[in-house]
Amino acid sequence: MFTASEEQIKSGRVTDVYFKRALEIIENKGIDKTVKVEVCVKGLPEKYDWAVFCGLEEVLELLKNKNVSVRAIQEGTIFKENDPVIEIEGMYSEFALLETAILGFLSQESGVATKAARIKKIANNKPVLSFGARRMHPAVAPAIERAAYIGGCDGFSTVAAGELLGIEPSGTMPHSLILLAGDTLEAAKYFNEVINPDVPRVVLIDTFGDEKFESVRVAEELGKKLNGIRLDTPSSRRGSMRKILQEIRWELDLRGFNSVQLFVSGGLNEESVREIVDIADGFGVGTSVSSATTIDFSMDIVEIDSKPVAKKGKTSGSKSLFRCEKCFTSEVVPFTASSKQCSCGGTMEDILEYVLKNGKVIGSAASVKDIRNRCLKELRYVD
Repeated sequence: MFTASEEQIKSGRVTDVYFKRALEIIENKGIDKTVKVEVCVKGLPEKYDWAVFCGLEEVLELLKNKNVSVRAIQEGTIFKENDPVIEIEGMYSEFALLETAILGFLSQESGVATKAARIKKIANNKPVLSFGARRMHPAVAPAIERAAYIGGCDGFSTVAAGELLGIEPSGTMPHSLILLAGDTLEAAKYFNEVINPDVPRVVLIDTFGDEKFESVRVAEELGKKLNGIRLDTPSSRRGSMRKILQEIRWELDLRGFNSVQLFVSGGLNEESVREIVDIADGFGVGTSVSSATTIDFSMDIVEIDSKPVAKKGKTSGSKSLFRCEKCFTSEVVPFTASSKQCSCGGTMEDILEYVLKNGKVIGSAASVKDIRNRCLKELRYVD
């Protein structure tokens, strides 16, 4: 399979070749120096005003036991353009070959987390599940699902991600089960008879017949055991999803099935979720999250031997990213150990904190649930 091993990534073999050549010259000419490099993004995609920081845990896995120190914001933190999110200090040769992998971790995973967060915010606290692993290389499925969960997805579909994160994966039933059973109702009955009762009974109802009539058939058969129905109707046969949902809701409510929830999946994005958020009860989002536009981080030297220096277009010197926990205002300033008063009356503290000192990780990694909760808390402050 065309995948890099963990050993190849950690040893720096997944690197752009010009870093390898540069390091050869640096060593040959004896110009290796102590540097501080800064990771930030100069411009966010799709006119975003904010993004979600994700991927730090893997970056620290790369850098631990190397003679470097790292300051970073915490995973799940909301950041904006030109906010420094990581600062690495050490001899340049210690981490030069790892820049490609560092940026790769951060760029893809922050992109996924950001898109998940945007959809979760639109969903207005209704459940959002990540169903997009099948649209990406399977080797990165756990990373995709973790990032989607951190960004706000309430669950994900793949078994491997569930095992890695200690979270039960979510899912209903595929069209193939219904095709093999030969009938939606038969498949629903089989599911109810075989699958653990703790798993919600959510039935896919658009394989063969009309969504309304299939929903009524299943509801009348399963009764109170039915938790919900899922629509995954292809766009070519869909018409107005909103009108289909309204029709199903009417027919179910009319027959006393008010508690049966309506879940929608298949090609959903920010716009389509917004169109039906008031009538749908939950969403399964695939490609728009798993193949989210990357957050294009860059890594640049800002100090050499304790002296500020940077390429043109980049501000030099070590920095602090102040944030007020009261009003969420942020400000980038030259590095300082002091806090400052915010105009709202709150206190602004530097959220770039040491997470690695001389190759040793400081403290223990936060649980993925705690990281997700941080993200959801901060989402309240952004539009």
